[in-house]
Amino acid sequence: MIAGLVILFFIFAGLYADVLWFDQLGFLSVLTTQWIASGVLFVIGFLGMAVPVWASIQLAYRLRPVYAKLNSQIDRYQQVIEPLRRLAMYGIPALLGLFAGVAAATHWQTILMWLNRTNAGTTDPQFGFDVSFYLFDLPFYQSLLAFSSAVVLIAALVALATSYLYGAIRITGREVYVAKAARVQIAVTAALYLLLQGVSIWLDQYSTLTQANDLITGAGYTDVSATIPGRAILAGIAVFVAILFIVTAFIGRWRLPVIGTALLIVSSLLIGSLYPWVVQRFQVDPSAKTLEAPYIQRNIDLTRDAYGVADVEEIPYTATTTAESGALRADAETTANIRILDPALVSDAFAQLEQFKQYYQFPSNLDVDRYTIDGKSQDTVVSVRDLNLSGLSSETWVNSSVVYTHGYGVVAAYGNQRSTDGQPVFLESGIPTSGALGEFEPRVYFGETSPTYSIVGAPEGSDPVELDYPSGEDGAQQTYTTFSGDGGPSLSGPFNKLIYALKFQSEQIFLANAVSDDSQILYDRDPITRVQKVAPYLTLDSDPYPTVVDGRIKWVIDAYTTSASYPYSTAVSLSDAIADTETPEQPFALDNINYMRNSVKATVDAYDGSVTLYAWDEEDPLLKTWQKIFPSTVEPMSEMSGDLMSHVRYPADMFKVQRAVLGKYHVTDPGSFYSEDDAWTTPNDPVSPSTNTTLQPPYYLTMQMPGQDSPSYSLYSTFIPNASGETSRNVLTGYLAADADAGSTDGERSDGYGKLRLLTLPNDITVPGPGQVQAKFNGDPTISAELNLLKQGQSTVLNGNLLTLPVGGGLLYVQPVYVQSTGETSYPLLQKVLVAFGDQIAFEDTLDTALNVLFQGDSGANAGDTDVPAVETPETPTDGGEPTVPSTETGDPATDAQLKTLLATAKEAIAEKQAALAANDLAAFGVADKKLSETVSSMLSLIGE
Repeated sequence: MIAGLVILFFIFAGLYADVLWFDQLGFLSVLTTQWIASGVLFVIGFLGMAVPVWASIQLAYRLRPVYAKLNSQIDRYQQVIEPLRRLAMYGIPALLGLFAGVAAATHWQTILMWLNRTNAGTTDPQFGFDVSFYLFDLPFYQSLLAFSSAVVLIAALVALATSYLYGAIRITGREVYVAKAARVQIAVTAALYLLLQGVSIWLDQYSTLTQANDLITGAGYTDVSATIPGRAILAGIAVFVAILFIVTAFIGRWRLPVIGTALLIVSSLLIGSLYPWVVQRFQVDPSAKTLEAPYIQRNIDLTRDAYGVADVEEIPYTATTTAESGALRADAETTANIRILDPALVSDAFAQLEQFKQYYQFPSNLDVDRYTIDGKSQDTVVSVRDLNLSGLSSETWVNSSVVYTHGYGVVAAYGNQRSTDGQPVFLESGIPTSGALGEFEPRVYFGETSPTYSIVGAPEGSDPVELDYPSGEDGAQQTYTTFSGDGGPSLSGPFNKLIYALKFQSEQIFLANAVSDDSQILYDRDPITRVQKVAPYLTLDSDPYPTVVDGRIKWVIDAYTTSASYPYSTAVSLSDAIADTETPEQPFALDNINYMRNSVKATVDAYDGSVTLYAWDEEDPLLKTWQKIFPSTVEPMSEMSGDLMSHVRYPADMFKVQRAVLGKYHVTDPGSFYSEDDAWTTPNDPVSPSTNTTLQPPYYLTMQMPGQDSPSYSLYSTFIPNASGETSRNVLTGYLAADADAGSTDGERSDGYGKLRLLTLPNDITVPGPGQVQAKFNGDPTISAELNLLKQGQSTVLNGNLLTLPVGGGLLYVQPVYVQSTGETSYPLLQKVLVAFGDQIAFEDTLDTALNVLFQGDSGANAGDTDVPAVETPETPTDGGEPTVPSTETGDPATDAQLKTLLATAKEAIAEKQAALAANDLAAFGVADKKLSETVSSMLSLIGE
């Protein structure tokens, strides 16, 4: 008894903690709606199973023949069971009811969606039903029929068992005796079951529109001509056989329902299986391309509509493969914004330069955002400085739960710049944080690696105990702070402390002096976890990103409504579609989907953890339905601030699914689609270290696509031919880009946001794909020689992301090259840039120089100012003559003297560089190069340049 009470209290503690968490966040209605719906369905499921089963047992027992002559075996069974009869009559239905109740409770989403269904405004081409019938009604009806069929079947089985046990059914030799009462009960139950099967078979007509066959998803010629009519006929036969069972209940002859059941079985074989096979084999297969054309067209149209790619703008792009002088002038803004900083490689650089303490950390893959700097949009690589408790030298409970409670600050670097030694150039950095992003709340209490829980807050006037950052005024080593927001449930009173001590299995929460009535407990702090709990009906993007908006750090998470019930739409595995070198495969509650909308944009405040959901696709019928179920939980898009709007972007996971669909469904001609003569696929990432095939991820970049008047923040990917079972030719066939810029600071959504543009390359030109370009980079003898020089001293050369840009009338490839030396504190430095255009390649210190070499002096009007500070270094003649240097005559004797001294230093540095180059000494070469750059910078400063 005591043990049971303890278990119940633990369960209560968990439930009460959930109430406190949701209530503090302002989403208690989400929790209570789920509980009420699940509870009601549990009761319905329990009663729906237990009552019919109990009634069936009771009828069979009460209507048993009182003086039935039983054989000895049955008599012995009765003697054993009779003492337990009453328990069995109630216990069996109750046990079955529990299982049914739990099963029914799990379908709360299906039931609530049906009760609050919303018309989609689109009809299916076969039956003319609104698409909402397939999204909401059909899943509900099928679930209801499955449950009802299970109840009737189990009721029939227990009736048979009871009747046999108590002599209403007796088997003597070849004769079977069935008492009248048992006959009526069994016949009526069988009739109910067959009626349900008839309705189920009738609904199966509509299921053909969501079922996949060898060619398409949806009803094809055979389905429309044979399967659908056949199921309608079989449904009628099932109802007819049910009537025969009713007749048997009155006349007492089993021959009619037995013959009817045999007829149903034979008909299902002939009409349901054989006839469709004959139609397919002898009518469709010989003329499939012609007969299936209208149904292929349905599949193409509705698949493109279901994934939001119906309006993709296809642009024929005759890409030139010759780099001509002047070709980049029209694309100067794009080339100037090429992001040479690889967010997958600079994490170590961020850590070494901006981590400061071992209890901070940066993720392995950083994010790409954009900020307006000096009136111009600037692509940036960003991350928050998050907390890492494993870095503490003493991870006591007080340290991990009370002192080290939050990360600190945003670190952001220019995407298209690097310092002279290859380091990122930060526009926001330091502790305390400073830079171009202005004043904002820098503390990160809610991050991707925040502790399981932290206890924050303290009585007014008490000394702060939370470590804020490792520096302070007047020579202090640390600065402390006290959380002042509303970020978690209160720990006021012993009861709340006890609840959370039980939840987290920590007596310290109840006993520690640091926990007061003014304390709050912060938990479930990962942004994805918080949004998923308050919006369980949404599928979340795998990559939340931090951004500074309205004076706060906010995590932005894209959220999707998905379904597997859209008619004529081909299903895609969500986990497979989004997996690439940066995103591992991950499980989803609904993985095989055939409908997807980016319906919600969510934010999580990094300081107080507040969650806000914004309705982004306000026409989505699924979102409209969920808004009816959970009213007032999703804000209209008009409530989004202009600052936030300027940082919202087109989601990567949605784009990955769309590119997977367009690989096949860019073809809109049924004949070509049937022949599969133009199928595409996403190329594997050419720089992936994995031996497994991993797709190249899409990239965010500010660029100007053909068809655009100016550059915009975009997301893009490439296509190559898809050769199933063969090695695919790694040549470009298509280039997909999405306008990812949602809007500006005025709060208005951009008209072009989400616009998909697909460049289609002609078959008679061969434009190398990413794999070919990477192989060309790796195999070029000149590049190999320079790479070998960079590898001296056990340094490692790392190839950055290979970017593809439609500029100069063709396709330009850009790849940063990083060098990382050995040692625990080493990190990759951006040292070189590889570029390719057609068959031509260049390998230079800066992107600007590489483009000049490739396009014969035309770098697109100051394209790629990638070195900061911008230093003009003297060039060393190949004939050994004097280097060209700025003039040393200024007219001022003192200045001229300084210039002569600096000139001597520059000559000395040049000599040191040449010596280091001859000795293959990379370290000495770098030191001399830095010395030369600093010297020339000083000279230019003296002469006023």
